[in-house]
Amino acid sequence: MLPLRRFIPGRVLNLGAAITVWCCVTATAAAGPRLAELPERPRELSRAALAQGDTNWDVRAGLLWAGRNETGSRMHGVRPTAWYALGLLLRGEPGDRDRAVQALEAVLRQQVDAPGMPWHGTFFRRAEEPRPLNGARMWDDYDPNWRQFIGCTFAQVLIDYADELPEALRGRLLRSIALALEGELAHGRLKPAYTNIALMQGFLLGFAGERLQRPEWIRAAQDWVGEIEREFVAHESFDEYNSPTYYGVDLYGLALLRAHGATPELRVVGAHLEAALWRDIGRFYHAGLRNLAGPYDRAYGMDLQEYVALAGTWMGFVLPAEATPLPAVMPARHGGDFYFTPCFALLGAVVPAEVQAQLETFTGERLLARPIADGKRVATAWLGPDLMIGAQDTALSRGVPQARSQFHPATIHWRRPDGGTAWLALRECSRVNARAEPHRLHIEAIGDATFRIETAGLTAAMISAGHWQLPGLVVRIEHDAGDCKIDLDAAGATVTYREATRFTLHCEP
Repeated sequence: MLPLRRFIPGRVLNLGAAITVWCCVTATAAAGPRLAELPERPRELSRAALAQGDTNWDVRAGLLWAGRNETGSRMHGVRPTAWYALGLLLRGEPGDRDRAVQALEAVLRQQVDAPGMPWHGTFFRRAEEPRPLNGARMWDDYDPNWRQFIGCTFAQVLIDYADELPEALRGRLLRSIALALEGELAHGRLKPAYTNIALMQGFLLGFAGERLQRPEWIRAAQDWVGEIEREFVAHESFDEYNSPTYYGVDLYGLALLRAHGATPELRVVGAHLEAALWRDIGRFYHAGLRNLAGPYDRAYGMDLQEYVALAGTWMGFVLPAEATPLPAVMPARHGGDFYFTPCFALLGAVVPAEVQAQLETFTGERLLARPIADGKRVATAWLGPDLMIGAQDTALSRGVPQARSQFHPATIHWRRPDGGTAWLALRECSRVNARAEPHRLHIEAIGDATFRIETAGLTAAMISAGHWQLPGLVVRIEHDAGDCKIDLDAAGATVTYREATRFTLHCEP
């Protein structure tokens, strides 16, 4: 698996001339889409996301308020402001264009120009963030992925609304994309297996290559996306498997390629992989429980109705509000991701007919097995009318080192007596193999293992080492642990088994 810079010779040449030519051509482009023209559900969700942005707009900074620092002071988010700016242009109400221009100019000022440094071309996450220094740590001190997230948003602005922007701003946006690409190519850290970022990068290379008259960048985009496709088709799975948030970004990158890929080949691959990903989502989705079955390679939560997961946003475009797997009340956990909605809405959800049926109604009991990426890891899931179980055999390559990990290799969801969804998951363990079967979850992991049960109203009499009498579900646990510690709280229970090697959970609704 080769880093992206292997595909790219040289640097941008005659950038200023290419931008000048492109700006002149786009000056007569047709007006872009408007919110009122979108289908009902994308329009509703985009309007809700924009209302959230309107509430958090700081006219002084030209940025959105987003989160607080350790002292409690509010901070300004750079990436959500870019998404909001595109949404403003889509909405097109009085004052929206001027606010979008202010927002885009503010985001441009947050790009890092530091040739030779790993963070060259990315953006500050927050306006209050210090500049990275020598020895800065990726993810802690800077996030290189802002190159792709913001770069693709700028590309959408230029595709759909270039004619509504001042010529100088159009040029600055295109220069910013070129700077982001230069930084990524010099960094050389990106691989096709990093699916969500790799897909956006593939689109962005082709977009910039077409507009900056760089045919080698277009060829590189085709080679790069071709590698992603080859890795996918072996088992029809991405390496970042079954991630409720990052599947949403995957669908975004694929929709960009499908709608705006620089070549017919890129557009065909985008459409093919987009449909294939939707089919896998449909297989693992339980419409009755309004959740994707586990296991999750990367997830920020266990219930799509309790936090904003971007796959849920895409599904919301083709489902009525009452069936959409998103929180009923906004803002919610990971609510900043909701600002992404207009970017998705402009591209539209293209869902195969058989998947649409699976999203709308639970279509029957099924047992699934999916080799992941190179096939060394295998995801299994069983879905029944009121219960679903997910598991991953990692070939003892991965564990769950801490409860806040995004990796969830063993999960159970079920219907509560009140009709809501409850869940339990393996939250801490050593390297693990797990397998789902009808009504059973098998786990092999040597050492301590911690389960989290999330359903209110539990009492000490309901939880023991070998038996969990839960609202809506009875679980019998076979295990070889030395002892067991049970901690109850208002939201559920945490159960830790010491010095174990194996578990089998037998589940009956």
